[in-house]
Amino acid sequence: MSPRGITVLGATGSVGASTLDLIKRAPANWKVEALTAHRDVAGLASAARAVGAALAVVADETCYAALKDALAGSGIEVAAGASALCDAARRPAEVVLSAIVGAAGLPPTLAAVERGATLAIANKETLVCAGDLVRAAAKASGSVLLPVDSEHNAIFQVFDHARPERVTRVILTASGGPFRTASIETMRAATPQQACNHPVWSMGAKISVDSATLMNKGLELIEAHHLFPVTADQLEVIVHPQSVVHSFVEYIDGSMLAQLGSPDMRTPIAYCLAWPERMATPSARLDLAAVARLEFEAPDFERFPALGLAWAALRTGGSAPAVLNAANEVAVAGFLAGQIGFLDIAAIVADTLDCLEAAPIASLDEVVAIDARARIEATRLMAERMR
Repeated sequence: MSPRGITVLGATGSVGASTLDLIKRAPANWKVEALTAHRDVAGLASAARAVGAALAVVADETCYAALKDALAGSGIEVAAGASALCDAARRPAEVVLSAIVGAAGLPPTLAAVERGATLAIANKETLVCAGDLVRAAAKASGSVLLPVDSEHNAIFQVFDHARPERVTRVILTASGGPFRTASIETMRAATPQQACNHPVWSMGAKISVDSATLMNKGLELIEAHHLFPVTADQLEVIVHPQSVVHSFVEYIDGSMLAQLGSPDMRTPIAYCLAWPERMATPSARLDLAAVARLEFEAPDFERFPALGLAWAALRTGGSAPAVLNAANEVAVAGFLAGQIGFLDIAAIVADTLDCLEAAPIASLDEVVAIDARARIEATRLMAERMR
């Protein structure tokens, strides 16, 4: 069997690193077309050399010279800038794994969809901000969307795609994050280090904070609405601190199917890379006797208002999810920089949503415009809280 072509957008993050780990374990199966990173020149150059990538792209144009120097003599092509990211996504790789964090991943991800690639999508913001556009592009090009997030991947594995009318509910599990049992007072005084100290998963700073506020689960609700033919009323969230059950799908006869596994992102990534087959992974096998018990509890919307904000944005539709996402990115960055408190994150998102009336979105340019407007508004609101 000839090797499959693959491009990894966001190769130096946690999902990208897990993907490259799987590729390096079976190098004969893969031809790496392109790897991209934001500005981690050393990490990108090392990864590109390790897997023999044809192209390495750094989004930050000021890092171009450093990347070129780092890959001198390797024969690996080098490029930089936002347009170069889209060009990388358009190269002839059968599989494109999109793991760029934030709205910055939208243009290259959409570029991959428009050319008909099999897209393993870990960039949830793409579907949150422009889910309708992505679905329309996939329908036109024949692109297959495979969810990498453990929750959506679990749903994908047990969802009846041929008879979706048989599904009555889709229930996403949430670990609850580091503040699952914390008081409002504790969260008010929380530091970035505490918020990033996830009890189960090892993730980047931004997604770790989103997990701590439960905004991550809110974004996943919106994403699920675009990945599967279900309404907002069919979606639910249940807190499951062990992170063993990754999601549930309920059917009209009352049966509930779930996908279980150890909390290792290499499992859902491998499912996407090998689809429609399966491939071996080094992930630890689930020992149910050692787990001993599985706990579930309803989410607390009072202590974690971000989840309710996301649900409201999903129901409102139009530009509301894009505003939600942009404001959250600004607020999380402010929190990580020590400019605002943990509880200010959801407050700034709520205020931004109140300031910007939702409107229909019909193009990528409109998404970019509303994203920029929401960031300006969220930055202004954050500055007021810092006074």
